[in-house]
Amino acid sequence: MNRWIISSMVLSCVVFTASHAAEPPAPALNTLSDSEKQTGWKLLFDGSTTDGWRGLGMEGAFPSDLWEVRDGCLHCSGGKKINDLVTAEKYENFDLTFEWMIPKVGGNSGLKYRVQEEKGKGFAFGCEFQCMYDPGVEGKNATGSLYDVFPPVGKKLQPQGQFNQCRLLVQGNHVEHWLNGVKVLEYEFGSDAFKEAVAKSKFAKSKIWAKDPRGYIALQDHHDEVFFRNLKIRVLPESPAK
Repeated sequence: MNRWIISSMVLSCVVFTASHAAEPPAPALNTLSDSEKQTGWKLLFDGSTTDGWRGLGMEGAFPSDLWEVRDGCLHCSGGKKINDLVTAEKYENFDLTFEWMIPKVGGNSGLKYRVQEEKGKGFAFGCEFQCMYDPGVEGKNATGSLYDVFPPVGKKLQPQGQFNQCRLLVQGNHVEHWLNGVKVLEYEFGSDAFKEAVAKSKFAKSKIWAKDPRGYIALQDHHDEVFFRNLKIRVLPESPAK
C-alpha cells in the first residue's frame, strides 16, 4: 500500500473521530436542564414511576392493565378496553412539551386539554392535540390538528419508529400547536373562526366541550399502542407579559 493511500486513511480517521467527538451528547430523557428549572418548568413524568398520573374516572387508581412505564415512557398497550390517563392536577394557562411515538401506521392517540371528569367514564372529553402515525394525511383529523375542528398546516412526521416532538401553548384564549419544530396551528378560543369551526364539528351541540378553561391534561388510549415521554410543563400567567 503506498504512502498516499495510508496518509489519506489516517486523515479520514482523524476527521471522523474529531467530528464525532464534537457532537454534543443527547439530552437525558425525562430530565430538566438548569435553565428549565430556573424558568419554572416541571416534569409531568419522571421516566420511572406513574407518579402524578391516574386513570380518568377511576378516583385515584392507575389502569395498570392498560398503561405501564416501559423504556422511560408511559406506554399504552392498546386493545379492546380503554382508559385515558390524566394528570393529578388541573391546568389553565401553560406551556407543555412532550414526545410521542406510535408504531403502527394509522395508529391513533392524542393529548387532550380542558378535560373534565365524570366518575366511571374513562374516555376524556376535551380539546385534543391529535397524535397519529398518518404520513401524507391532511385535514382536521390529522396529526397536529385540534381534532375535528382545525387542521394543521405544514405537518411533518418523523420516520416510523422515531419520536415526534410537540409543544402545546395555552394562554388565555390563545392556543398554539407545534409539531417537530413547526407551528402547525394557532387559534383563539371564542373567536368567530373558532365558533364557526366548532359549529361544523361533532362538538357543536356539547354544553361542556372546551367551556371550562381549567381542566386536566389527558393522554389518550384509543385502542392503539403509543409511547409518551419527556412530558414537561410550565404554568403561565393568564396573559403574556407586555
